[in-house]
Amino acid sequence: MSIYEEFLKKGHNVDPVSDFRELVYRSAKRYESLPAFELKGKTVSYRELEREYKALCTEMIARGFMNKRIAVIGANSYYWILAYLAAACIGVAVPIDKELSTEDMLDFVNAADGSAIFADSEILSQMPELNGIAKFSISESESEFAAISSLIESGKKRYENGEKGIDTIKIDAEEMSILIFTSGTTGNSKGVCLSQKNICANIHSTARMVKIDPTLHSLSVLPLHHTYETTLGHLLLLSGGACISYCEGLRQVSKNIGEYRPSVLIVVPLLLEFILKRIDATLRKSLPKMFVPAEDVPVGEMIKRLPAPLRFIVKRKVKKSLGGRLRLLIVGAAPIKPEVIETFCMLGITTYQGYGLTECSPLLAGNNDFYMNAAAVGLPIHGVEIKIEDPNEEGIGEVIAKGDNIMLGYYNDPEETARTMRGGYFHTGDLGRLDKDGFLYLTGRCKNVIVAENGKNIYPEELENRLTEEGFVAEAVVLGVPDAKGKTAIKAKIYPCIDKIKERYAKKPTEEEIRKEIAAVVARINEKLPTYKKIIITEIVWEAFEKTTTKKIKRFGNNVI
Repeated sequence: MSIYEEFLKKGHNVDPVSDFRELVYRSAKRYESLPAFELKGKTVSYRELEREYKALCTEMIARGFMNKRIAVIGANSYYWILAYLAAACIGVAVPIDKELSTEDMLDFVNAADGSAIFADSEILSQMPELNGIAKFSISESESEFAAISSLIESGKKRYENGEKGIDTIKIDAEEMSILIFTSGTTGNSKGVCLSQKNICANIHSTARMVKIDPTLHSLSVLPLHHTYETTLGHLLLLSGGACISYCEGLRQVSKNIGEYRPSVLIVVPLLLEFILKRIDATLRKSLPKMFVPAEDVPVGEMIKRLPAPLRFIVKRKVKKSLGGRLRLLIVGAAPIKPEVIETFCMLGITTYQGYGLTECSPLLAGNNDFYMNAAAVGLPIHGVEIKIEDPNEEGIGEVIAKGDNIMLGYYNDPEETARTMRGGYFHTGDLGRLDKDGFLYLTGRCKNVIVAENGKNIYPEELENRLTEEGFVAEAVVLGVPDAKGKTAIKAKIYPCIDKIKERYAKKPTEEEIRKEIAAVVARINEKLPTYKKIIITEIVWEAFEKTTTKKIKRFGNNVI
């Protein structure tokens, strides 16, 4: 019997939930006065979470937002997740990246046929007057916009006076409740349609493999508009009675860890690598010189070589620097080196790598409380079947998956849905292999997406479209390439439109003039992009890109690579 077959017979005993309302109500009944959220200046109990959820839903129903699409935009906060839960239960929640330009945000709101926006007040203040779209502030501070806190207070009165529709309305768990735009602009972004059944199935499967209970206290670091953070960093934890606090920004991570002393962090590899670098630097300064190896010796190996008593002291001090209670790390969204995982485990902090996609709510496979392999992304989770399509002689092929967590389809895009959902399986676009024990290893990508160091996806087509919309760019190909430090940098290879540039100069432009105009184009585009999407490297090519018979650029053609 393989490890995977043994794993399927194991699992924590967890009751499934059918929808978000049942999750909130059941947790309130089970955990009542326990803290669901520990915030600056206040604590929100599970019972209070239920009351405020009911109140917000009641007020939004009374204001006519039943079955409407409602956008949620802003920094991670208690009010963000409350707005998300309410929007999903009375209509459709549309989480949007707060780092997008105002123009792109509004494009997504309009594409979703949105009726309301919950957002930070500074985001709302940058938006023009919107015909027929209500704006509500989720900021704690005073603002000119109707505040979510006032909606809650009004809703509490309505509920107490007998308006209890949220308790009885039918929630169809199989209908679209969440609409997530993957990236970019409406012209090239895909809208992922998820149901509450999709997400609740993922919560149940994950809770069976990783024990979630009231002893867990998480510091939320990753952006909430990602399914990774909403499903695993919030709904999963709330289903098991855990407590959630919020990081005030990446520069505040260390300070917030010291303040809240979390026992679990859900992160991307970049943060773990950053923490290890700090540990490495501290040890090299503080350890006796006889125990400090050469610079090229990794921190894990350095710790392993220490005498047992000194190794014990180092482990204790490292855990203390991380708040003193940290015992579990869940990492995903980008590749991670096995030695990083092994080092944290050596320090007494269990570290599980997982693999998933927005279209899968998100988790497909993961290491867990029962079986662990630092070199693999894990075993397929309960209720999910993973296969390798058309494997080569090494067993590598496209990863495809089937399960209740797989999306309903792409929003208003039946062609892309049919292309991706074939034969009852979702085709991930990722290359991988399964070993004899059932562990999944990712070996590459057969789609073009670039994964940034922070785990966010960058879609080359979005940047290419932005470039070619500028008259001076005839063709463009965007790639992810390693920079001098081995990190992923965004590179644009550009074939300039000489004729257009010639019009500006009323003569044939010099090479210097062409480079100047292309640099200006890139600078204009970068101004509208979040940091992780900015084009860092620009290369001008002087011949058109090699193309297929259908006139598509060959991304692996002679002058692309």
